[in-house]
Amino acid sequence: MDADVAIIGAGPYGLALAAYLRAAGVDHQIFGRPMDMWRRHMPEGMLLKSDGFASSLYDPGNDLPLSRFCKERSIEYHDDLIPVRLQTFVEYGLAFKDRFVPHLEETIVDSLRQDGAGFAFNLENGTRVRARRVVAATGVGHFRYVPPPLNTLPAEFASHSYDHHDLSPFKGRRVAVIGGGASAIDLAGLLRQRGCDVQLICRREKLLFASPPPIRRSLWQRIRYPRSGIGPGLKSRLCTDAPLLFHFMPKAFRQQIVSRHLGPAAGWPMKDKVVGRVTVISGCESLAASITGGCVGLELRSRTGEATSVRADHLIAATGYRVDIRRLDYLDKSLLSSLAHASQAPVLSRHFESSVKGLFFTGPIAANSFGPLMRFAFGAGFASRRLLPIVSRPSREPSFRHKELHSDGQVGK
Repeated sequence: MDADVAIIGAGPYGLALAAYLRAAGVDHQIFGRPMDMWRRHMPEGMLLKSDGFASSLYDPGNDLPLSRFCKERSIEYHDDLIPVRLQTFVEYGLAFKDRFVPHLEETIVDSLRQDGAGFAFNLENGTRVRARRVVAATGVGHFRYVPPPLNTLPAEFASHSYDHHDLSPFKGRRVAVIGGGASAIDLAGLLRQRGCDVQLICRREKLLFASPPPIRRSLWQRIRYPRSGIGPGLKSRLCTDAPLLFHFMPKAFRQQIVSRHLGPAAGWPMKDKVVGRVTVISGCESLAASITGGCVGLELRSRTGEATSVRADHLIAATGYRVDIRRLDYLDKSLLSSLAHASQAPVLSRHFESSVKGLFFTGPIAANSFGPLMRFAFGAGFASRRLLPIVSRPSREPSFRHKELHSDGQVGK
């Protein structure tokens, strides 16, 4: 089952690239569980923060945007006034896969390594695959971050927000959610809806929510706050319209923009579900965490130095993700050591190629190279169009299909 191009990951970025390659007739294979992040690692009942028009997946002919899918299924839809439900997005992604990527191998990849002029890796069933080029589109699951002192707690008492899709096991329990971003706010609101006693603990002094979109926008509003696929505003519009310009900016500038732009504001529909309904302990940092009497004890300190404590049956760290290529456990150590990086994010060319020839990275892991756009599904169209000409370029090397693999693992004619 060898191919010229192998795609690892079947989220919006992997599926979009596969759709482009299939339409262009490029020999490729794609591996992964379709829409896995949304199907298994985001809480049921969640509403997408991205607007409807920015939540489409991408095929070359734009034959199945989210708006058309919703119309065909009689699902309520608006470009920006109606939030997209998680379940709708999942169903849409699976329909997109069935139509444009029917050849997806729903399996997991491990032990990616260089092999002659290309790469080789094993699937979870033991099958060995070889490809001349590899595109890693594996999302953020590898990069979930739990800060100290929370990261020392046993798994039965503490977890990351990534671990929870079904929230029903928490019904009637005391749950402390740590974090002040959209993930934490969404999770706290949804847990409360399911009958949990929830406390939201964050370092920020105030929770932030996006403003609801106006039904009509004046000319000044359209100029001053232009619509973009990652939110309104001139900076966001520049990020979506000029990712290549961002790529040419100095490294320090790029890292600053990625870390600061589009801060931890939750979507506007969550305000009514959280404010006045969920207990919020703001302006505090965690000093210590321990297990006592079958509960989690958390010691907090405010910015004024005041100490307080919280007890809960379970603690969920909705503390986000930090890209670190060392945590991509499918990368062989020798391959990992060959990758140039900046702050543990791979350094990428204008076509998403890493310092290892033939190895490409796309999706959120590419944000330090192409900007905040890459943290959103909206960036998959740009990434696919940039990747297509370079990964489909003919190679001077003979195709893998014209070689045979000897039992000793070497490639011969």
